[in-house]
Amino acid sequence: MVVYRKYGGALHWHHRGTLLGEDEHGVWVAAPPGTVARKGDGPPVTWETAIVMLFPRDAWWTASFHARPHRTDVYVDVTTVPEWRDGDVAELAEVTMVDLDLDVIRMRDGRLFLDDEDEFAEHQVLLGYPAEVVARAEETAAMLMTAVGSRQGPFGGAHEPWLALADRPG
Repeated sequence: MVVYRKYGGALHWHHRGTLLGEDEHGVWVAAPPGTVARKGDGPPVTWETAIVMLFPRDAWWTASFHARPHRTDVYVDVTTVPEWRDGDVAELAEVTMVDLDLDVIRMRDGRLFLDDEDEFAEHQVLLGYPAEVVARAEETAAMLMTAVGSRQGPFGGAHEPWLALADRPG
């Protein structure tokens, strides 16, 4: 299970995933076409295209790489470091992290932008983000804008073999 929470513990996006493997970038998880996700206790949403997710071992972000024809190519959430719970990584019992609002998005047409800066500012007050969390989130977002924009590290095509495995109906 992939479980994103908001600061303070409220349930955010959550869905099932299939462990694909691990490489130097982190742990790769598939969400094939037909995966059903929910935002909190909201209505179910069925994803029409495959997504492969990357959970780095020691970084403050997670990434989703979308199959064509989805208009988003790469969607990176600034988060706390992903934690594996209720079993070994091999079982993919649960990976969880706190979503810190900021998102680095590269569209299929190459446009790159930082999203939800307003939500991040609002939640700093509303949810009481500690100063060190704010600083880490801002540093991470700046680093990701460079890495995703210039296709460095896992953002330069490392996802493609994993996405091929994920792009099968569930």
